[in-house]
Amino acid sequence: MTGVAEPTPEQVRAAAEALKSAVDRHLAAVERRQGESDPAVFAAYDELAAAAEAYDEVLYDVYDEVTPFEVPDRSEAEDYLGPENPDAISVLIRRDYIVKDALTLLDHARRADAESDEPGGGEGVETTSTALAVLFDVYDPDEIAARAEELGLESGDSTLWVAAVEQGDPGEWLDAPFDDIDPRGVIYRFETSTAYEDDLEALEEDLR
Repeated sequence: MTGVAEPTPEQVRAAAEALKSAVDRHLAAVERRQGESDPAVFAAYDELAAAAEAYDEVLYDVYDEVTPFEVPDRSEAEDYLGPENPDAISVLIRRDYIVKDALTLLDHARRADAESDEPGGGEGVETTSTALAVLFDVYDPDEIAARAEELGLESGDSTLWVAAVEQGDPGEWLDAPFDDIDPRGVIYRFETSTAYEDDLEALEEDLR
């Protein structure tokens, strides 16, 4: 007797619904793909793989049945294959935000513009796109991340990649900065997502 409750038919249904949602999110990420190595696609792939595995496990536990498909383990397929001693690296960062309070965003942008070295008096800040341009011009991305809620933004998913690259000529990749990164050359990556928190909460619920 382990004290861990056996999965229920309701949990199988919930896992099936989670898998359907993961399929939808993966397709949406693929449709919005930006470059061959879009981190959002990789993150959606991992989420889909985890959801498929979870569904397969509870389906077997409750009904002694398996799914007709198998998701390959991308972590094994994409082990680091870059140089042991790279001469150059690229650090790629993606952070997503939701504009939660446009009025607060506009107010901060107008004040930041008025206090900047080349102020425009904040008079030209009338749209959220202009406000965002002003804020990212005045503050560095780390400060934006730290002050997101204060600025009227809500932090979403984020990822950071450190990838080994070949040394190039100045300016050669600026037109398409994210297209040529090979995931197999990624030395380190770190992601944050509420999806991971949801997965952890679901696991804790299953173990109660």
